[in-house]
Amino acid sequence: MSWTLKKLDQLGHVSRGRSRHRPRDAEHLYGGPHPFVQTGDIKAAQLYLSTYSQSYSEAGLAQSKKWPVGTLCITIAANIAETAILDMDACFPDSVIGFVADERESDVRFVKYKLDLVKQTFKRVSQGAAQDNLSQQKLVSIPLSVPSVTEQRRIADILSTYDDLIENNRRRMELLEASGRQLYEEWFVRLRFPGYEHTKICNGVPNGWERRNLSQVCVAGNGIQTGPFGSQLHQADYTEEGFPVVMPKDISGTQISTSTIARVPEEITERLSKHRLQDGDIVLARRGDIGRKCLITEREKGWLCGTGCMRLRTDRTIISPRMLFNILGRDDVSGELKARAGGSIMPNLNLTILSNISVVVPPANLQTVFDALVEPTHRQISTLDAQNQQLRLARDILLPRLMNGDVPV
Repeated sequence: MSWTLKKLDQLGHVSRGRSRHRPRDAEHLYGGPHPFVQTGDIKAAQLYLSTYSQSYSEAGLAQSKKWPVGTLCITIAANIAETAILDMDACFPDSVIGFVADERESDVRFVKYKLDLVKQTFKRVSQGAAQDNLSQQKLVSIPLSVPSVTEQRRIADILSTYDDLIENNRRRMELLEASGRQLYEEWFVRLRFPGYEHTKICNGVPNGWERRNLSQVCVAGNGIQTGPFGSQLHQADYTEEGFPVVMPKDISGTQISTSTIARVPEEITERLSKHRLQDGDIVLARRGDIGRKCLITEREKGWLCGTGCMRLRTDRTIISPRMLFNILGRDDVSGELKARAGGSIMPNLNLTILSNISVVVPPANLQTVFDALVEPTHRQISTLDAQNQQLRLARDILLPRLMNGDVPV
């Protein structure tokens, strides 16, 4: 079947998002019922975008525009040429372009996969002296090779099967994580742990529990470290291949999103060896979205803790990594982290602030029982995560062959 060259605006309707109010961060624009999708949300999504970090009020909606379910979102600033299909009606700013497929000409899933394949081309034409930017004019100027709509749908059906499996696994991982959190909250927040009926409570702390600073529960000397920054790591150091570097933007929920992660070559990794991560380390965002965190597993062992993050390494004779990870997610602890973060422009945690954060440490035997109960759950999460890595790899191998017509469907 023949393929023809068509520009994006020949396959559907193309226009920019809208955010007309200045200043854009006016408080009255936010906090309402209308989803407001941003470039980071799009980059973190898989095929479909169903989660968002902000919402518009009625005033926000009035100065914006709501796009329908099925709109393909394409980022043109900050994160260039990232794509995701709206799974809900939503607004987005002018750093995002919306594409609504003409069903007579295109399948929106096919177009999304096609744009993913030519992402590097869009990045090259977006390079600027100050900040990379992909204009709508540039976006529609590059012709795309496409087959008939019927064949587009068949190709999209094959590729979306992988993404559907990835999404199902992701939801299962969320449910498993939620079950672990519920057990933690039952035992260590509501204090209904085994034997609680016979344990005295003094000043809100059960007998045998200890209140300590973070510096006292981490490895002495280098238990808490910031990631490399300033003269140690420059934008030019990052490459497409090499060792991954965990940044705050890469932490999605409690997992690391490998689709967004940056990498550095081996020689830089050797220079920054003290920032390499170990199984059980906790990586905590110290700038911007304070408190975003992940627990490092065997998969991420040897990766780097990057700029904007702090690495915590527990003294396991005092507290287990999973216990501290859960403690850092408590409302009172995460609230203290955010309240004490300094900085006039962007909130920022430093070593002194983090070291002096107070946490309540349960007895070692109770920690051991808890860790043993949640360990099978975390093994299931690791298995599902590994399956997703393989599914992404298989999809990405198949993608160019299908998109170039090398494999008949």
